[in-house]
Amino acid sequence: MSRSTLPFPYSIKRHGVSLSNCDDEPVRTPGCIQAHGLLLALSPNDLVVRQASENWPQRTGLAMDQVLNQPLAAVIGPDAVQRIVHAMRTEVLERNALYVLTAPLPHAACRDVAMDFSVHQTDGVLIVEIEPASRPGDTVVTDSDYYSMVKTTLVRLKSAGSLSAFCEIAAHEVRRTTGLDRVMIYRFHRDDTGEVIADARRSDLNSWLGLRYPASDIPVPARAIFKRIGVRPLPDVNGALMEIAPLLNPVTGRPLDMTYCALRGASVMYTDYLRNMGVAATLTMPILRDGHLWGLIACHHYAPIAMPYTLRAAAEFLGQITSLEIASAEGREHLEYRLKLDTAHQAVLGQALADGNYAALTQGAPSLLDGIDAGGVAVSENGQWSMAGATPDAEQLTALAAWLTLNSARLADGSSVIALDELGRDYADGVACIDCCSGVLAFPVSQRSHGDWVIWFRPEQLQTYQWGGNPYEAGKATGAHGTRLTPRQSFAVWQEEVRGRAEPWKPVEIEAAKNLRLLMLDVVVARAEQLAALNTDLVRSNDELDAFAYVAGHDLKEPLRGIHKYAHFLLEETKAGRPLDQHGLERIDAMLRLTVRMDNLLDALLHFSRVGRLSLERQPIALGDVVAEATDMLGARLLEHAIEVRIPRPLPTISCDRIRVREVFANLISNAAKYNDKSRRWIEIGYLDPVDGAAVSTFYVRDNGIGIDARHSERVFMMFKRLHTRDAYGGGSGAGLAIVKKLVEQHNGHSWFTSEVGVGTTFCFTLIGPPCNR
Repeated sequence: MSRSTLPFPYSIKRHGVSLSNCDDEPVRTPGCIQAHGLLLALSPNDLVVRQASENWPQRTGLAMDQVLNQPLAAVIGPDAVQRIVHAMRTEVLERNALYVLTAPLPHAACRDVAMDFSVHQTDGVLIVEIEPASRPGDTVVTDSDYYSMVKTTLVRLKSAGSLSAFCEIAAHEVRRTTGLDRVMIYRFHRDDTGEVIADARRSDLNSWLGLRYPASDIPVPARAIFKRIGVRPLPDVNGALMEIAPLLNPVTGRPLDMTYCALRGASVMYTDYLRNMGVAATLTMPILRDGHLWGLIACHHYAPIAMPYTLRAAAEFLGQITSLEIASAEGREHLEYRLKLDTAHQAVLGQALADGNYAALTQGAPSLLDGIDAGGVAVSENGQWSMAGATPDAEQLTALAAWLTLNSARLADGSSVIALDELGRDYADGVACIDCCSGVLAFPVSQRSHGDWVIWFRPEQLQTYQWGGNPYEAGKATGAHGTRLTPRQSFAVWQEEVRGRAEPWKPVEIEAAKNLRLLMLDVVVARAEQLAALNTDLVRSNDELDAFAYVAGHDLKEPLRGIHKYAHFLLEETKAGRPLDQHGLERIDAMLRLTVRMDNLLDALLHFSRVGRLSLERQPIALGDVVAEATDMLGARLLEHAIEVRIPRPLPTISCDRIRVREVFANLISNAAKYNDKSRRWIEIGYLDPVDGAAVSTFYVRDNGIGIDARHSERVFMMFKRLHTRDAYGGGSGAGLAIVKKLVEQHNGHSWFTSEVGVGTTFCFTLIGPPCNR
């Protein structure tokens, strides 16, 4: 039956026998527990029992109405409740099953039988599980042995030089600790099929090493639970199941979530599967890597066996150690290969940077084929492909890149790299070039360049799978409750020849591709920054060209027109034979002034153009000395107007170009001295402290002059833009502040001013770079 028609509330005892799809089974809410234990579900705020396993009367003599809706203390005794309350106050119980005490049940027929109590909380419900405590011989490891067990196991695991050796050691350590008949390390492949990669077993048992099992053997709901729990015990495959009463929690209105319960009942499908294998008990621990289910430690026993808390705790701890160390084991196995990949990719990318394009990634020496083990590689840049080795042609590559772009979110599974070992299964057009590209490892060069990809290819590799039974055997059984799904009956080795697949990409290869992509993204960003800088320079150059055109068309033509006018007048006077009078002499003086003005304009223009071409020579400079030099250069003007120069505190030493910064200060001090009509004039030169250790220093030149209207905040920094008449305040070319702005920008800073008309002006500018000292 489908998920939409599953009976609700669900119980394995009532409905498991009619299940027709493994993925439909609500394994988190099975409605039953294993019969060797007892369960209570409580409201955590009042500790009143709301649900209980149906075997309480059988195990304690208490009728169900003496358990349900009763205070917990009336069921298990006040001492046990006190320990549980203490755990609720001091421990994290949410989705975390915790052992709290070992004690007999007060109402049990045999009151000297010790029981282990564990509690956890989930979905707003407090769950208490009660099981028989461990007895001598139940487990190889006792509490006092934990330190030596952990130390010995860690030393052995870290000594493994390969992943296979690591898994073999892990399997033997778990078997040594638990005493179970068989312990396998079961690894999931990308298609969710699994393979036994280590098998520690009793000497009379056949090896299952290398056998593969279909994804349906461990359905999606089961895999989801294994990502949440640490251990899954099933001490008796043929054991009875005890239903939870009532199936719906009367407080929450929902079935009991038993994800974290050690007693959680096993599905009929799973127990039938184990019976067909001849297995009587199982213990399973997940192996997680980076939050993903990497595999399982699957333990089998061929007779029912007690699995008390101490045994499960030891097994769970070994499973967690294996999870923590699995990445290191894979890293040790591929260390030499990883170093080779990193070295090759660094060299290849360096060559591509030197050549200025990505063609060197495939055509140079070395190339990307000298790194990752592949049959071919192709790189696109701006729609152009460069290839090396066995690859599809350019047209096929373009189609493949378009398909990868369209499906990247699904194929990459949250990563930046797509790794496929059976391209033809997902991409129908890939069948045409299956010989060279059954395997694809690919990543986009950037998010913006959707057509630019780096793609490695691996050819088809004919493979023979050793399955544990025919994976395509679909079983159905008919019983009193109708037809239901059944597991396959035989697990004899079943061989299959597989075509269309390449050798799977190793994690170290996928990681190397991710690292290469990050390096290439750095290159893309660097290129974008260079292009932005070039565009900024181009805009600035265009602005300066416009300013030059304006000067040539206006400021330079004005004195030329005057010179032409006066020269024409003098020529006419001379032709008329009239002697040079006072008016003629005044016109000659005007011509001289105009030539001087024109000469000053040309000098300013040439100086402004040179400022943009000169490179900075940065070094630690004491700005106090620089300001002293600037004031010395302007000494006559400052003395003439009796201007007081104030420096409130010593200026810092900062990395900058001494000559350029001196010119900045000189221009600002000159302007402050010039545009001042006060009887008592002053100029203050200082700096502001950087904020939060920022590498930006702000300097200022303040005066009590005439001030500037705020509407001129942009105009004052433009070339040859004066706010006053030509000869007002001593005249000038109007280039000073434009030069200041340009020199400051060369230091990666910016300039601005604040002002109040009639009160004064403060010009500020920043220099990027931490002060050398204070």
